[in-house]
Amino acid sequence: QVHLVESGGGLVQAGGSLRLSCATSGLTESDYAMGWFRQVSGKEREFVAVINWSSGYTYYAASVKGRFTISRDNAKNTVYLQMNSLKPEDTAVYYCSAAPVHSRWAVYTSDTEVEYWGQGTQVTVSS
Repeated sequence: QVHLVESGGGLVQAGGSLRLSCATSGLTESDYAMGWFRQVSGKEREFVAVINWSSGYTYYAASVKGRFTISRDNAKNTVYLQMNSLKPEDTAVYYCSAAPVHSRWAVYTSDTEVEYWGQGTQVTVSS
């Protein structure tokens, strides 16, 4: 059984930083890419960042590029999202996700491709 467990959310002032973690279990990581999405109540879920577990290839939404960094630790089976220079508009519930991929360079940006989701963690950025 596959589990994705997020942690690290919280309240931070604008300009601050947070690091989200997503611990995985039951997953053959080399067959997947791991991504972060976020959702504000009443709005659609939005792609944030993704990493191909095998190659480490990454891709970011334009709104976070240069401020957020996605990475993975193979030994800990954990994916991270380092968020710097946070803005109030980054406030959302952040979800970790996993989608199967068929090459070392493949990633995904649509939530329709996701096979597994975490439970979500709230990030609130105050102005």
